[in-house]
Amino acid sequence: MKVDIIMPKMGESINEGTLIKWHKKKGDKVKKDEIIYEISTDKVDTEIPSPEDGVLVDIKVFEQETVEVGTVVAVIDTNGEAAAIPDEEPKKEVPSTTQVGGDLIDVPMPKMGESVMEGTIIKWHKNTGDPVKRDEIIFEISTDKVDTEVPSPVDGTLSEILFKENDTVPVGVAVAKILTSTGISKPKEVKNGQDHEKDHDQEKIEKVKPVSKVLHSQQTQITNYQSPGTNRFYSPLVLNIARTEGISMSELEMIQGTGIGGRVSKLDVINYLQNKRSGKISETIFKAEQIKPAIEEKSEQLSFEKGERVKIIPMDNIRQRIMYHMVNSRDTSVHVTAMIEVDMSRIHNFIEKYRNEFLQKEGLKLTYMAFITYAAIKGLKEFPLMNASIDGNNIAVKNYINLGIAVAVEPNGLIVPNIKNADEKNIRGLARAIADLGNRSRSKKLVPDDVMDGTFSITNYGVFGSLFGTPIINQPEVGILGIGAVTKKPVVVENNGIESIAIKPMMYLSLSHDHRLVDGMLGGKFLKLVKDTLESFDTSIV
Repeated sequence: MKVDIIMPKMGESINEGTLIKWHKKKGDKVKKDEIIYEISTDKVDTEIPSPEDGVLVDIKVFEQETVEVGTVVAVIDTNGEAAAIPDEEPKKEVPSTTQVGGDLIDVPMPKMGESVMEGTIIKWHKNTGDPVKRDEIIFEISTDKVDTEVPSPVDGTLSEILFKENDTVPVGVAVAKILTSTGISKPKEVKNGQDHEKDHDQEKIEKVKPVSKVLHSQQTQITNYQSPGTNRFYSPLVLNIARTEGISMSELEMIQGTGIGGRVSKLDVINYLQNKRSGKISETIFKAEQIKPAIEEKSEQLSFEKGERVKIIPMDNIRQRIMYHMVNSRDTSVHVTAMIEVDMSRIHNFIEKYRNEFLQKEGLKLTYMAFITYAAIKGLKEFPLMNASIDGNNIAVKNYINLGIAVAVEPNGLIVPNIKNADEKNIRGLARAIADLGNRSRSKKLVPDDVMDGTFSITNYGVFGSLFGTPIINQPEVGILGIGAVTKKPVVVENNGIESIAIKPMMYLSLSHDHRLVDGMLGGKFLKLVKDTLESFDTSIV
């Protein structure tokens, strides 16, 4: 008898679940109450046992796929043991078996956003015939929203590559095929007392049932995160808690998991947060060398051949998209830039005093950026037209602040992911969010939601030592704040009517704004409020 295994309903409000791990392969024997797979929902992670003894004869849902409650995920044949030869039959030669692989799976161009209709393959990490492991990166893509690495949805062999590097492919179109390693067994032919395995390609193809499942690599990116250089994976529920509580991916890596294979569970994260808030966590979570700088400098190597006067270098996809967006912004917004000088003494002294303490106790690296974003958010609340966009002849004022942070990506790229609902975060939460966006931008772990629906942006050109800048507005926003380097310089100060010269850490801020909506008065008031907030910052709130 064949028994359908379905996605269970794990709560009244749960309508779907993500299959995160199979503990059995197709063709394996299973015992009643033996764990066969794990699922994750937005409420709970759990292991699902087999309801009967038998053989797992079919797997219909693969790891990282999200399906509705009640969907059949696998089939068990309770008569699986009946395949053995009955004792009463005369003995005869039984053909041996061989593993012939599994289903032929299409790997499609993933949909990386609602408005994204195509993607460009920028690099293949595997060649035809290479073995691949589940969640191992097989190729990289670039879209007009985000660049990302696409992992293999299953264990198997990369049997075919359908598009080459730099090809642009519509969303949903198969770019490769993988022959899974969770295959079934077939009898070898017995001829003249010897085993002969059919080796004709067409016969093999006929034996391998193609599956017209399109495995959404986008789902893998969104519902599971693999830390670079490790094999740790996180369920959607754990990721959601981490994002809500401002726990960066680097910090998440340091949490000891108690789940299967050391996986971090919901309870692990909750316990960690409780210990952290109660002060029980006092050891250094991050070593200083583990914290990457905001932007890593790398010298660009370019050599000319003898006698070569001009070298033609084709623009990569990222550079082409940046060029398009910059020209589009220039031709859309009426750019005006205003600048103001800020005395950063108060914040500078606070950071110098508490830098090591924050690093040791919380693994939190305090920088000027968190304070500046906090001040900018205050300005956006005070002047909501700075947090708006233009829609034809209408003004769309946003009742939320998604703050974009420009990140330089080697070797010559730029991306602006945003901190969602940044106005709901304190200084510590902003510091963690900024570090997280930077790390995921450089490791290509951003998801489409990270780069969509921004309302205002900040760019830190001062990290390269620049004092001034006139940044280009990130469409369809109406303003972008530029941050210059903090440098010590002599300034005139007045105390009780007496003027003197003092050495102060000073910084220039520049605001590029769209003069179609933001006039000089509004832009000036916004900049002045940011300046006043930074110069008189209430450090007790940190």
